[in-house]
Amino acid sequence: MLTPEQTALIKATVPLLETGGEALTRHFYELMLGEYPEVRALFNQAHQASGGQQRALANAVLMYARHIDKLEALGPLVGQIVNKHVSLQILPEHYPIVGSCLLRAIREVLGAEIATDAVIDAWAAAYDQLADILIGAEEAAYAANASAEGGWRGAREFRLSRKVVESEEIVSLYLAPSDGGVVADFQPGQYIGLRLLLEGDEQRRNYSLSALSNGREYRISVKREVGGKVSNYLHDQLQVGDSLELFAPAGDFVLRESTKPLVLISAGVGITPALSMLEAARDSGRDIHFIHCARHAGVHAFRDWVEAQRSERPQVRHYVCYSEPRNGDVGDAEGFLSVEQLAEWLPEQRDLDAYFLGPKPFMAQVKRHLHSLGVPAAQSHYEFFGPASALDS
Repeated sequence: MLTPEQTALIKATVPLLETGGEALTRHFYELMLGEYPEVRALFNQAHQASGGQQRALANAVLMYARHIDKLEALGPLVGQIVNKHVSLQILPEHYPIVGSCLLRAIREVLGAEIATDAVIDAWAAAYDQLADILIGAEEAAYAANASAEGGWRGAREFRLSRKVVESEEIVSLYLAPSDGGVVADFQPGQYIGLRLLLEGDEQRRNYSLSALSNGREYRISVKREVGGKVSNYLHDQLQVGDSLELFAPAGDFVLRESTKPLVLISAGVGITPALSMLEAARDSGRDIHFIHCARHAGVHAFRDWVEAQRSERPQVRHYVCYSEPRNGDVGDAEGFLSVEQLAEWLPEQRDLDAYFLGPKPFMAQVKRHLHSLGVPAAQSHYEFFGPASALDS
């Protein structure tokens, strides 16, 4: 339990974290990944190189410090962290490693004059408090996964049963359990954790589930990333019959129960969770507006499938925007999605549920557009593992 004095010390570090949090978390990752190779597989090295992982952690640390005396104010952040941890199988034994490296980073970056013994002790108590919260929530999720019909704890071997090219950049992988058993249901919008061994190194990644669960197999649809070790392996080398390991589905960016009009807005590979949401809602009677943005038709995956839903169900509307159309590409608009174009495609009644996902600049733009068009903030849903304020800039 934190003392009032320790709480005050934690809150006093907030200004330092606001100005130097990313430098601190960068040093933290250097320490941890350099000295504890057993945890490297838990972290995406591409995100390390881009700085995205450092910024996400810096935001989480800052939010925790700012609300140390009122943790309920953290809102969805704890749930997002727990789901990411569950999808990658973060376990209790990983927490002491993270804690020791974080305390060292605080001391070494801030210096002993600022990071006094009292400050370090306060942060040690704060970290223990957070670790207890996360470990408890994660264990509850692991137990629920294990007890669910078709569920499991830890890794489960799956085999590639089918591989379908969806566009010039995206391929769908159909994965069935090697034991022949059933697989657990999941909520539309959730993702799966994947573990495989490449060139002697363990790799773990998350991929959205792009089709509803049928009890037999899961489908993920993977974009080839330039220089991406895992995505290029999945595109070029994984063959039907090959095996890999999956962790049970997780994620809190899910389709919620509602009778309001449903608007699904995506860009690029952000379309993948929107597909399962559309599939789940298509026979609900709700008006559905499916809006997708892509550079051009060559990289536009699943257009024919969405068009089939539209043609079979009059309550489904489908709109396409190409930012860099090629000759012969046919869409409903060109360029980037403008507020005027979005206003035209939204239902007239703005009391709707909107879900959007795509690259960060796209999400920031859509978030601003929805706000300016009168869509209630509480009904504007997105998945972004980082500071929400980053989408307001």
